[in-house]
Amino acid sequence: MAEQKIWPGLRGWLARGTAICFFGLSLLAPSAIASEWDLGGYVASEIRLFPNSPGDKAQNSDIYSTALTLQPEFRARSASGTDQFVAIPFLKADQHDDHRSHGDLRELYWQRQGTNWSLLVGLNRVFWGVAEARHVVDIINQTDLVESPFAEDKLGQGMINLRYFADFGTFDGYFLTGFRDRSFPDDEARLRGGLPIDTDNPVFESSARRRHMDWALRWSRVIGDWDIGLSQFRGTGREPRLQPGLQANGMAHLVPHYDIINQTGLDIQYTHDAWIWKLEGFSRHGQGDRFLALAGGFEYTLFDLAGRGIDLGLLAEYLYDNRTADAPATHFDDDIFAGFRLALNDAAGTEVTGGAIIDRHSRAVLFSIEAAWRVNDRWRLNVEGLAFHRVPVRDPLYGVRRDDFLRLQLSRFF
Repeated sequence: MAEQKIWPGLRGWLARGTAICFFGLSLLAPSAIASEWDLGGYVASEIRLFPNSPGDKAQNSDIYSTALTLQPEFRARSASGTDQFVAIPFLKADQHDDHRSHGDLRELYWQRQGTNWSLLVGLNRVFWGVAEARHVVDIINQTDLVESPFAEDKLGQGMINLRYFADFGTFDGYFLTGFRDRSFPDDEARLRGGLPIDTDNPVFESSARRRHMDWALRWSRVIGDWDIGLSQFRGTGREPRLQPGLQANGMAHLVPHYDIINQTGLDIQYTHDAWIWKLEGFSRHGQGDRFLALAGGFEYTLFDLAGRGIDLGLLAEYLYDNRTADAPATHFDDDIFAGFRLALNDAAGTEVTGGAIIDRHSRAVLFSIEAAWRVNDRWRLNVEGLAFHRVPVRDPLYGVRRDDFLRLQLSRFF
């Protein structure tokens, strides 16, 4: 089942990627002898621990699940430094979740750098936003939800990106090709929610489906202590509406619906001494009534605690979203986030980030923790955890209320 659904899709992206490879290498060919080449990446093994029994008996009840990940990174630069070619494939094999056993091309692009402009063609990952708890304006790439429920991992997006550098800011234009469906855990996996999701039969508002041409524009500028970004996106929304339906056997499931949306976004960051003030938000039309979403707050850092070189950042943000029931469901409609960022500044590069998101109405709490440190120059250990507390029935997180987990990943870089 997984091989039929996942790997042909990967083969399609590999076919597109091969064409980009030949295109990029042909541009680099005249200076290939003097070019700089670099091969790196990592291989990792991981284990996820689920201390609670699942909320649905159809889900796997094992308390642990293992996985292997391979992500090589290939980079080449012309002798003149004007051309760059990057290839970053991603492969994962999971013990229990067939959808998590998947492959992707995170990045595969050619880029040319001019005097005051740059042109990028291929698959790339683009990040917008400044907030910690929720990346509100980040919309270019689709979320790889099976890789991490934190929504930090993104699928590669086909694009042509033209960037222009001016005295009054940086302008980016994006033409986005080849829409990527959001990935979800399979029917028997943990963290899949209350009902299975029919990823085989999504519904698209556009008759062009995944071939709809999306576009985006962004202006950004640094003015003293201020970082400002203003963006506009039109195309297939990356968040699907999950509509109830019935499988052929009469079992209930959810069907992803992808709408054409218009989204205007703004992100602002102000840095002064130990303070960083952050605000990002958007206005979106196309999923029911126009609605607003915001995330804003601050980070205050206590440097060199007790003279030991330890830095502690204190984080606080407010999350707001006034979407109606016609839009994709969200947990972050009226929430407060409080957290911390700890950097030991030691030889191992130890960093720990944690926090809690509290719903102001239901008092439901989402706890998260992430930690990382180097074992040595080649090995790195990452730990992340997620826990749910007091989630009410009507909350979008109710289906995963029993899916608290702890993930340990040991990576070997090469």
